[in-house]
Amino acid sequence: MLDKKWKKIVSKLDFAFQPIVNVKSGNLFAVEALLRNFHEAGNFHSIFNLFDDAFHDGILYQLDLELRYIALEKFSRLNIKNIQLFYNLDHRLLYMPDFSHGNTSLILENLNLDKKSICFELSERGTLQDPSSITTMVNRYKQEGYDIAIDDFGTGIAGLQLLYYAESNFIKIDRFFIQNIQSDAKKRLFCSSIINMAHIMGMRVIAEGIESKEEYYTCKDLGADLLQGYFIQKPKIELEKIKSKYEEISDLYKNDKRYFSTNLLDKQKIEIIKPILINTSLHDLFIYFKENSENSFVPIVDRINNLCGVIYEKDIKKISYSQFGIALAKNDNDHTKIKKFIKNVVSAEITWGVDKILEIYNMNKHNTSGIYITKNNKYFGFLSVNDLLDISYNRNLEMAEDKNPLTKLPGNKKIEEYLLNNFESKSFFYIVYFDFNDFKPFNDYYGFRQGDRVILLFSTILKSYAQANNFLAHIGGDDFFVGFTQSKYEYVYKTIHEIQTEFKLKVKELYSKVDQENGYISAKDRFGIERKFNILGVSSAIIEINPSMDKNNLDLMLGEIKKESKKKTVPYGIAIL
Repeated sequence: MLDKKWKKIVSKLDFAFQPIVNVKSGNLFAVEALLRNFHEAGNFHSIFNLFDDAFHDGILYQLDLELRYIALEKFSRLNIKNIQLFYNLDHRLLYMPDFSHGNTSLILENLNLDKKSICFELSERGTLQDPSSITTMVNRYKQEGYDIAIDDFGTGIAGLQLLYYAESNFIKIDRFFIQNIQSDAKKRLFCSSIINMAHIMGMRVIAEGIESKEEYYTCKDLGADLLQGYFIQKPKIELEKIKSKYEEISDLYKNDKRYFSTNLLDKQKIEIIKPILINTSLHDLFIYFKENSENSFVPIVDRINNLCGVIYEKDIKKISYSQFGIALAKNDNDHTKIKKFIKNVVSAEITWGVDKILEIYNMNKHNTSGIYITKNNKYFGFLSVNDLLDISYNRNLEMAEDKNPLTKLPGNKKIEEYLLNNFESKSFFYIVYFDFNDFKPFNDYYGFRQGDRVILLFSTILKSYAQANNFLAHIGGDDFFVGFTQSKYEYVYKTIHEIQTEFKLKVKELYSKVDQENGYISAKDRFGIERKFNILGVSSAIIEINPSMDKNNLDLMLGEIKKESKKKTVPYGIAIL
C-alpha cells in the first residue's frame, strides 16, 4: 500500500488523453494516457523524476497500479466505442518485490472492460543497463493476452534486437525521426526501413510527434498505419474534446493528388469468411462448423473486430466426437471457452500493396495456409495459398512486360502501341516529351540512389496529374512520355506547366541545406570542367498529332521533340511543335 506521502501525490495527478488516428480515415483508433499535474503534486520536474523517486522508495509497482486504475476509469467514461487506451509502463516494475500477475485483469473486470481495452506501451529509452528487461516485460504481458506497443523506437540500446525478439503489436517511431522528415533523406530512409520490417513481421506502425501537413504526407507515403501528434490534437484532460473522427486527416488523404499506386490488392481476390467473437462458447463453435461445413477454419475477432487468430476444425474434432464432447461444450465456463484453441495467424493491411503482401507470405509460407487481410487494422478477409500463387503469377507477368523496373511505367514498346492505336482512330491528340535539365551532374554529385529518388519523384507527380484519357510512359533514364487523348491544347499546356512547377518546388528537398540556400551545386560538366548547375528542372516539348501525319515518321517526330525540349529559350522550358 502507498504511504501518506504518495497517496497525497496520487490524489493530485490526472491523465490527459492524446488521440492516435488512422492515417487515411482520420478515425480514432486509440488514446494515449499522459500523466499531468506531476509538478503540482510533488514539485517533480518531469514524469521521469516522479517514477525515479517511486522506484527508489520501492513503491513503483503500487504507484503504477493506482495510476493504471485512474487512467482506465477515466477511459471507461470516454463515450467512444471500439478504441483502446495506450498506457505507459516502466520496465523497472519487474524489479519490485511486490510485482505480481493478474492485477490488471481485476481492474478491467471492476470497470467492465476487456483485455483489448488496453495496450501497454514500453519505452526503448533507458535500456542501457539491462537491454533484455523490456523484452522480458513485453513477452510477459503478451502471454497474458494484452496488446503491446514499443514506444520511442530507435532511441534505445536494444534497437533491432528488440524488434526481432519482442513480437509486439505496435511500433511507435520516436518523434526525433518524424520531425522535419520531409526534408531529411536519412530520416526517411530509416523510417521506411523500420516500417517495411515491422509490416513484414505483422506489426502496425505509429508515427508520433506529427506537427505539420508535410510530416503527415511523408509518413503516409512511407506506409505508417497510425498517427499521433499536435497536428491531430494536443493531449486533452477534458474527455468531451476527444473526437471519434478527425475530419481534417481524412480530407488531407482524399484531396492528396501527389500519390498514385498501381500496386493495390484486388479486393475481388479476398475471400470473406465470417468470423466469430473470442468469447464465443465451444458449443457455438461446433454449431459454426456444422452450419459452415465448407470451412475448415474460422477467424477469431474481439469486440472491436481486431483479428485475434484462427481456430481449425481439426483441433476440436476430438472433443466433438468424444462421448461427453457436446455436453462439455454446453457447460459454458472458462474451461470450455475457445481461447485455448486459437492459433496465431499471418496478417497484412489491404493498403500495403501486392508486393509487400507477397513478401510477407514468402517469409511465412512454410507455416501458414494463407494471409489474413485487415482494413484500417480490422479483420477484412482471407487470401488462400492458391490466391496468393495466382497473384504472384500475375505480378510476375506484369513485371515481365515492357515496364520500367524503377517507376513501373510502361516503356518504348507501349509508347509505340499507343501512337499506332491513336493514328488508327483518325483523331487529334497531343504527345509530350519530358527531360530533366542537367541531370547527369546531379547524379554524379549526389550518387545514383539520389538520382533514382529524383526519377521516382517526377513519376509520382506525373501520376498525380493523370486522368483517364492520359497515357504515361518512362522512356528510360530521365526521359518521360505523356499522351493526351481528347484534350484541348490549353488544358495540355496548363497541366504541363503545373507539373514542371511542382517538380521544381519539390526536388529542392533532395538537395542538402547548403545547396538549397545557394540554389546550385558545383560539379564537373561532360567536358570535365567545374561549373555551377542550378537546382534541377524539367523541360518539355508538345506536339500535336493529326490524322494527316505519316505514322512512319514517328521516330523522327520523337527525336525532334526531344531536341526541342532541350532548348532553354522557350517559356517555362516548353517547346511547341
